[in-house]
Amino acid sequence: MSKAARSLTVQAKVIIYTGESYNLPKVDDSAQANIAAAKEQWQALEPKIQTYLKDADNIMVPSADDLTRAVEQAKTSSLLINDSLDNLTRDVFSNAERQATTIRLIQVLGVAAIFAYFLIFVFFFVRRLRETDAEAAAARRETQEIMETVNTGLFLLDKDLKIGQQHSRALNGIIGADNLAGENFTSVLRGRISDKDLNTTKQFIEQLYNPRVKEKLVDSLNPLHKVMLHDAGENKGADSRFLDFKFSRVYDKKDIARILVNVNDVSDAVYLEQRLEKERSQNDMQIEMLTTILNVNPKIINEFIANTDAHINKMNNILKNPGSSQYELENKLKAIYREMHSLKGEASALKLHSFTKIASDAEDKLHALQNQGQLSGNDFLPLAVHLDDLLSLSNTIATLGERINRSEPAASKPATASTTALSDAVAQQSIALAESTAPKSQPTSLSIGNISLDGGQDIDLSDNAAEDQLSFYRDFAKDIAARQGKQVQLNSHTLTQVNIPEHLAKPIKEIGIQLLRNAVVHGVEAPSVRHSLGKETAGKIDLEVQDNGQEVMLIVQDDGQGIDYDSIRHKLVAENHVDNEAASQLTHSDLLKQLFSSGFSTKEDADEDGGRGVGLDIIKSLVKDYDGKLNVNSERGKMTRFVITLPKA
Repeated sequence: MSKAARSLTVQAKVIIYTGESYNLPKVDDSAQANIAAAKEQWQALEPKIQTYLKDADNIMVPSADDLTRAVEQAKTSSLLINDSLDNLTRDVFSNAERQATTIRLIQVLGVAAIFAYFLIFVFFFVRRLRETDAEAAAARRETQEIMETVNTGLFLLDKDLKIGQQHSRALNGIIGADNLAGENFTSVLRGRISDKDLNTTKQFIEQLYNPRVKEKLVDSLNPLHKVMLHDAGENKGADSRFLDFKFSRVYDKKDIARILVNVNDVSDAVYLEQRLEKERSQNDMQIEMLTTILNVNPKIINEFIANTDAHINKMNNILKNPGSSQYELENKLKAIYREMHSLKGEASALKLHSFTKIASDAEDKLHALQNQGQLSGNDFLPLAVHLDDLLSLSNTIATLGERINRSEPAASKPATASTTALSDAVAQQSIALAESTAPKSQPTSLSIGNISLDGGQDIDLSDNAAEDQLSFYRDFAKDIAARQGKQVQLNSHTLTQVNIPEHLAKPIKEIGIQLLRNAVVHGVEAPSVRHSLGKETAGKIDLEVQDNGQEVMLIVQDDGQGIDYDSIRHKLVAENHVDNEAASQLTHSDLLKQLFSSGFSTKEDADEDGGRGVGLDIIKSLVKDYDGKLNVNSERGKMTRFVITLPKA
């Protein structure tokens, strides 16, 4: 008998012959009727089987009849049970098929619902995507409109210094180049700014990408702030302009993603600043000149103007001589250097710093030419600009002086040359007339009415130029000492007593200026050094003039450190003029000769007051020009004395 035949179920519960039970799907009434019929047949069959099985194992008890009855009953019941179970199977299958159809329908409906939901999701997604695209397109249009309209150059730089694909239209015009998108920023700037600025720009942008560097701190080091951008073509000055680049970091969360660059053409602003600065400098210069004119004896001012014109004319004449050999070019350089240094010395003495600045700039170029080695005529061309500037300043001083003289009240104006000459002529005619009409035997007597003009003391009404000259030298020495951090006291007992011949006044003055500068810069020690040596903190300088009838002597002596001959030797060796052995063989006379050579100085650093090796060369040249003599005496740690002797004839 099959397992299915040996199991019965009521409603949804099946009890297996083994005693186990299982829950089955709920069945309908027809299926329950089939189960009941099968159960009925089984109940009829089961007792007969149990009766047979009871004694089946005992051979002593006959069981053939029981077996026969069980078999007969099984034949009838099994057919009925099989029919009932077949009907039950069909009912269950039909029921399962209906359930499966329902499940498939539910699945189809579920799939349809999912598909519908998917369609709805796609619809809203596409709709949102379109809205996002529209917003992005609108943003791009706005960005494009901004890029098209903005007057500044805007673009992004990546770590490789490549310009982004989007940039403002104005950038092309500001930079002066097309197709900038994707170009390397340094390639765009190469040849348009100096190589030094280009390398500094690379390092600057690298620091901007360094998160450990503060943006505000590195911004102060921007090398492209108001930088001059030259034209990319051969004509460098044709389209040059001033551009101002500003760099800002662009962050992606906490990472530095790009560098935003904002560039503006600030040429107009820079030119305006330069013009204002030039006007301010001119105003300061005029105030400086007015101060000098108002505080210095007009005679000294006129001498300075005349000397300046003479120096400039002489330098112009020297420049006009092309020079055919290296020797002639070197002499040309030395001659210009001497004239420029003399002019600077007198301007410095008058506190005309504008003159001094221009002359110092020119001396810088001359000094560079001295160290250049080979010279050519073209090397001197830039000096013409400095000469024009100096001449312009000289004319400005002359013009200011004339305006001040014209603005003075008539009663306070000094007598002009023509008025003085006319007064002298009238006086001479009056005296001559008095002499011709007076009796020869009687003393000459002048009277007007009842007033006798006999007797009295004539007063010298001429300006005391010697006193002004001494004040000029003293102020000059104090100014140099102040710049050098020293203290000096200038004394003179004879400068106001000796009448220097007119033709020697200019060389005496120039030599005096150079010797005073030399005494303050090289002779007098610093106050702390003098104090340690037991000297007074203020160095003493004596300037004396002597006229022995045939010659005029200028003596300048200081109580400073004296001439350091070993220092001269070391400097000669350091500059490869001689070797150590040759330097040790040089006498004091040889060393002094080197000290007076052009371009040689024991001062380490050149400044406004010395260190270029020109001052003593000027003295030597002037003494030679006037057939004079030069004597130097020095005691180490005690004093240095220069005696200049110039013949009067």
